[in-house]
Amino acid sequence: MLEIFDMNWLAQGIRLSVPLVFAALGGLLSERAGVINIALEGKMLAGAFTGVAVTWWSGSNVLGLFAALAAGAAVGWVHAWFCISVRADQIVSATAINLFALGITAALIPAIWEGGRANTPGVDRFRSFDFPLLNDIPGLGTVFQRLSWFDYAAIALAPVIWILLWRTPFGLRLRSCGESPEAAASVGVNVIRTRYVAVMLAGVLAALGGVYLSLVQNGLFQRGITNGRGFLALAAMIFGKWKPIPVLAACLLFGLADAYQLRAQSRSELPVELFQALPYVIGLITLLFVGRAIAPAAIGRAYVKE
Repeated sequence: MLEIFDMNWLAQGIRLSVPLVFAALGGLLSERAGVINIALEGKMLAGAFTGVAVTWWSGSNVLGLFAALAAGAAVGWVHAWFCISVRADQIVSATAINLFALGITAALIPAIWEGGRANTPGVDRFRSFDFPLLNDIPGLGTVFQRLSWFDYAAIALAPVIWILLWRTPFGLRLRSCGESPEAAASVGVNVIRTRYVAVMLAGVLAALGGVYLSLVQNGLFQRGITNGRGFLALAAMIFGKWKPIPVLAACLLFGLADAYQLRAQSRSELPVELFQALPYVIGLITLLFVGRAIAPAAIGRAYVKE
């Protein structure tokens, strides 16, 4: 089984981790601002479906991408409205969004494309991005040849988020809303607006993860295409202790585990289901041994403007 661990496995692991990276870093922004974001799964579904639907309608996957990001922002706004303005239970409202997104996307497939089909027609995918200098590196060139600009963007996003949160005034305001919204408000921070922005940004990034599944990996949308990846991204965020670089590392770990199980299925007589569960089992194990992960102090607590 050691022959599985080659450059093709590494390339596949990176690609499988990308949806998790986008969703987990989006969830990190939301939770750093004090809003629990279990709705990552639903936001990924919304982005994945909208991207394919608009691409099929317009013939442009670029237009599909921007429509998906808009859908993610819209779902993020709805989530923020429930959690921040209505002050509903953040876990219950997020669960409702997940269930609604799963149901509505499954129902719209036969409604738009007719028939009892479980997936949409194929659409034009985003292709890999040729980077001549990287492609010529001995050995590693095999990895870079199979990456798209989405993959490079996901890897670069973690340090960008770190700079945003720890080296900018906006990041300081956002983190203060998740630690002590009352103290933040006392020095002039608009807590409600900051939280809205954070949750909507989380929706955009989670939708980008969904777009990767539908417009980069598959070229279509099928029922439940996310297959629990939103929850795996949530586990990666906790495993990374709400810090961008460790969160990126956790997502890469889960992606490599997923790549291993896909390649190992054809080389073992064990039941396929055992391998399919591997990334989720690793997610549970990492949460057991991660140690004490200290969440933002005010996470899940509604802020009431005085």
